[in-house]
Amino acid sequence: MQDVEQAIRERAYHFWLAAGRPNGNAEAYWFAAQREIVGMSLGSFAPMNAPEVGDKKPSKKAKAARKRGAS
Repeated sequence: MQDVEQAIRERAYHFWLAAGRPNGNAEAYWFAAQREIVGMSLGSFAPMNAPEVGDKKPSKKAKAARKRGAS
């Protein structure tokens, strides 16, 4: 957890630098960095190719397996 907090801190710092180092709004930079870091880390857990449901016809193999099972 320490690494995540450090990554957020560093990213927030870079956002602050890019904004011209204004006074105030530290929370805004922190939350923007937090959204980015957490979003990136959660993205690594999401399935890459989620199957589509409903629109596709069954494959020929699935049809053949059904026919064999129905006999």
